Amino acid sequence: MTKPPAGGNRTGRKIGQKVKKGKLKASSRRWIERHINDPYVQRARLEGYRARAAFKLLEIDEKHQILKGARRIIDLGAAPGSWSQIAAKVTGSTDEDIRVAAIDFLEMAPLPGVRVLQLDFLDPDAPQKLMDAVGGAPDLVISDMAAPTTGHQKTDHLRTMHLCEVAAHFAVEVLAEGGHFLAKTFQGGTERDLLTMLKQNFRQVIHVKPASSRAESVEMFLLAKGFKGRKASDAEDGLDDGAQDGAQDSDL
Repeated sequence: MTKPPAGGNRTGRKIGQKVKKGKLKASSRRWIERHINDPYVQRARLEGYRARAAFKLLEIDEKHQILKGARRIIDLGAAPGSWSQIAAKVTGSTDEDIRVAAIDFLEMAPLPGVRVLQLDFLDPDAPQKLMDAVGGAPDLVISDMAAPTTGHQKTDHLRTMHLCEVAAHFAVEVLAEGGHFLAKTFQGGTERDLLTMLKQNFRQVIHVKPASSRAESVEMFLLAKGFKGRKASDAEDGLDDGAQDGAQDSDL
């Protein structure tokens, strides 16, 4: 069971550490202090995950069971690789039998059982390379992609939503029937056309805000569960929004 860190920690590091002023800007110093005192960061180090983001996926899975039974997983915007670590474990992926493909334009250190592609997902060759890497239809497509920030909130929102939309269309094109799609989005509204498309192709579409996502962060995750299959989705026009799924989640 994934539990939020308690008030203390098991790393030996004290909570509430301060960073010496030195030549750092005040904003940079505050960011570093928040990071080193974050109990999820400390827990990630203790449990061997590359980033605190691991707990976002684990918490979402604890409630929604999207990792259960997954045989192949594609991880978009994967660096530094904490979601891929989890994916390799749940699929039993090995270097001899690759079942997880990860892509990011940033460099990512190798992981056992993960085929890492250092490539922009928007590259025309990226989708086929990902499919070739896992050797079959994935049961889960996960995306933690976010566009580099410009400082202009509306622009940043639109750029990241574009990545979410491209990832969603990719998922519909490649997922095995019954599969799931999870992608980062931002508070401020998801495009209506994207939601309509997902509702046509999945049995349930909801927004999720895991506890490990910082309260002040505008990030949320768009979760589409139960892919209907390409033949079925082409034939069906009805939408099924699913039931209310808890106080932290909202049906769309």
